[in-house]
Amino acid sequence: KCSFCNFASDVFSRGAYRSYVDRVSADISQAELLADRLGVCFEGEVDSIYLGGGTPTVLDPVDLERIFESVRSTFSVSLGAEISVECAPGTLTGTDVLPALLGCGVNRVSLGVQSFVDRESASVGRLHNREVVLQDVQRLGAAGISNINIDLIAGLPHQNEPSWNDSLQEALNTGAGHVSVYMLEIDDESRLGRELLAGGTKYHAHFVPDEELSTKLYLQAEEVLRQGGVAQYEISNFARPGCESRHNLKYWTRKPYLGFGVDAHSMLLPKAADRDLAALRFATSDSLDGFMAAAPVERTPVSRVAALEESFFLGLRLTRGVDLDEVAAEFGGEVVESLATEIGELVDEGLLTREGSRIALTSRGRMLSNEVFARFLVDQDEPRAAAVAP
Repeated sequence: KCSFCNFASDVFSRGAYRSYVDRVSADISQAELLADRLGVCFEGEVDSIYLGGGTPTVLDPVDLERIFESVRSTFSVSLGAEISVECAPGTLTGTDVLPALLGCGVNRVSLGVQSFVDRESASVGRLHNREVVLQDVQRLGAAGISNINIDLIAGLPHQNEPSWNDSLQEALNTGAGHVSVYMLEIDDESRLGRELLAGGTKYHAHFVPDEELSTKLYLQAEEVLRQGGVAQYEISNFARPGCESRHNLKYWTRKPYLGFGVDAHSMLLPKAADRDLAALRFATSDSLDGFMAAAPVERTPVSRVAALEESFFLGLRLTRGVDLDEVAAEFGGEVVESLATEIGELVDEGLLTREGSRIALTSRGRMLSNEVFARFLVDQDEPRAAAVAP
């Protein structure tokens, strides 16, 4: 995996893959039973499926097909559903991978490119190069999958403004409908993170751009992609018209979702009206052993106060922002009124804009988004928390 990453991952035999798919398929088939046991609503109809959080295309085609068969046996998949798969560049070269994806109904692919500059991608342990990515894009298009996302990272070792411009222009030249731009976040427990903390030079740690340059790279991406017709619709996501990720929009708008596999997260709504409970988040074990042993899911109740906070710090990630009338309809007009002073101050500080009932982050606000989000956290000792209506 990449040197900056500390997500759950390991190296396993092909036999372990098959057993893992057995476990995932079993969990999918029992999803309704799990929802009933947790006292939450089972969402039987789905309009988006996302297979990722790793490199699912390393699986044998038969195992990919088994996962999708389990989904279709358990859920009603809407006509025209967005069905996405994450792929590491270079994993689509087998003669049977693409036909398997097409047979499963996949109509969107997200490529973890990170950089089109070979030196930069190699510095963090990526195994592909620019030419491999371009071949994959061509291969996908020839197979009829034109809805493609390109993942890029701002702040990789050796990156500078000219090299970053090369990656952005190359992403535009592919014709991809969607581009994700993430600021490099280095986990302290990752290989690169440990080396940075130690002040060392392994993993190209001494070539990681500073915060000032990383900020410039992000702003550069906003401008270059906008000029190329790929508009920003979320802090890290840009799309041509009609190519926004329907699946990810569910997270940012707090719609129910179900996850399956190691360290998979879900959020469903309670069956019965509850004055205090707005939703239930739950997650599977983040270790393979725990997951394979069917360890109980970890539950995190979402109170109405927490749901109110999420409405702001998730909703404000979107360029369109948050409609205060909708917030008032869900949580009570008193809540919005109690935020009027805070919102006014954020507008005066140039961090928010307000048009009618809708507030949104400014460009400066996006760079300081965590500070903005913190201003919407509810102090449990303040009256505003009590004003959240059921």
